[in-house]
Amino acid sequence: MQRSDIIQAAAQIFRQKGYHGTSMQDIADAVHLQKASLYHHVSGKQEILVAILDRAIDLLVEDMQAVLEADLVPEDKLRQAMQTYVNRLTADVDLATVLLLEHRSLEDGLREAHIARRDRFEGFWRAMIREGMEAGAFRKVDARLTAFALLGVLNWMITWYRPDGSLSAGDIANQFADLFLDGLRAGGEGA
Repeated sequence: MQRSDIIQAAAQIFRQKGYHGTSMQDIADAVHLQKASLYHHVSGKQEILVAILDRAIDLLVEDMQAVLEADLVPEDKLRQAMQTYVNRLTADVDLATVLLLEHRSLEDGLREAHIARRDRFEGFWRAMIREGMEAGAFRKVDARLTAFALLGVLNWMITWYRPDGSLSAGDIANQFADLFLDGLRAGGEGA
């Protein structure tokens, strides 16, 4: 049994039952271990939750750094970032759901560390928006508020998106990008 197997199984159970509704016995059962044996791999649910959240943030930061480093005009960079983020959210719904909904279950010291990591990720979005404003591609907006709005729209997909629905994740990301870019373009109808 690998620790990563435990973390992935726990993410699925946390998504289904919530952090507080999940017991260590639930996790042990999911990975076919005795509860006592599970404690040889992890110290408890908080450690598992931190590992899930860290994994999710690490993947998102890696994705976003690649987009930020791409030689793209601001509009294309923001569209690519939205596409990349939606792809990540829909590729591992368990991980995404725990990231977006269960971080509140962290104990105080752990929550503060997670928020610092999350803020770094959110900062990438603000930087892209500011870059677009500085280049004259986007109208002047509050970059923080705009990033919150954009992430709010994308994050909420975890509650309603279905892979077998009428639109693919990519189609949805492109439609959302059109909506946001139409509102951000300098001199456009959204100005």
